[in-house]
Amino acid sequence: AYNDRYGHLAGDECLRQIADCLRQRTRAGDFVARYGGEEFAVILSEASAAGAIRVANDLRAAVRERALKHDRSEHKIVTISIGIAISGPTARHNPTSLLLQADKALYAAKAGGRDATRLAEPDVGFQPIPLPRKA
Repeated sequence: AYNDRYGHLAGDECLRQIADCLRQRTRAGDFVARYGGEEFAVILSEASAAGAIRVANDLRAAVRERALKHDRSEHKIVTISIGIAISGPTARHNPTSLLLQADKALYAAKAGGRDATRLAEPDVGFQPIPLPRKA
């Protein structure tokens, strides 16, 4: 909707502004990357669920504070929704399964009205998806 309203160059600039917010509000040891069209992945090292939620809400606030105009949004500015997946030092989840959990939580945040944070709850008996083997 943003690109349709403002054009692709403006959409690219909007993504740069969001990436800048994410980089400024994370620690040096954390990792921020564009994951898909308008999706980003933020990997927080040594963060508890409460810490990850706090960081996610801080990131959402930082993007709202930029007040990037978006008149097709119910908020009239660009906002972000965040899905969180947690893996502790003894967790058997691999990166693929964590991304799937975070993506599921992200869709729940979007379905709940956007500009929201949701924590993934692993399914009972959840089995990690193995990483593809290199050929």
